Amino acid sequence: MPKRRVILRTLTTEENDEISRLARSRKELVRIVQRAQLIKAMNDDPKLPASEAGFMVGYTSTASGPMWVKRFNEEGIAGLEDKPRSGKPVTHTEEVRSQLVDLALQKPRSLGQPFELWTLPRLQTEYEERYGLRLGTSTIWKWLQAEGLDWKRQQSWFQDADKHDPEFVEKRGPSSGHT
Repeated sequence: MPKRRVILRTLTTEENDEISRLARSRKELVRIVQRAQLIKAMNDDPKLPASEAGFMVGYTSTASGPMWVKRFNEEGIAGLEDKPRSGKPVTHTEEVRSQLVDLALQKPRSLGQPFELWTLPRLQTEYEERYGLRLGTSTIWKWLQAEGLDWKRQQSWFQDADKHDPEFVEKRGPSSGHT
């Protein structure tokens, strides 16, 4: 039994104008432009089969052209947009992320901790104790980097001048570049 031919419905003036604009656009997503070009080709030549129009605009499957024409017929211009795709749902809310960043910006000593600097495991433990949720160190790292916070190895003996040993240089001995 032969497949039924997909016929493009009559476009409104507004749809025709928008399809023409999208089909020649250099700023829209290439997928949208390609789909608009498909609709424009079929609108310009009503005898053109949807699968053939699909090949003309770069699709390699006979099913792509008819699929996009059907979507356009049903949904109009909005039908040319991508639909949401499946994937892993978001694991943590923005509130969780915000709480972590807020915690990372505080000095550990001000929170009663016996150390001066956060490490990823320390931050992970503190967050879990406060909020009852364990975050992976890679998640913590990504979130803090996204906020513009970088983890650097700090040399704790250089932090407070009054804690410096006045004989440090003599005790250290010669270093490279110094005699």
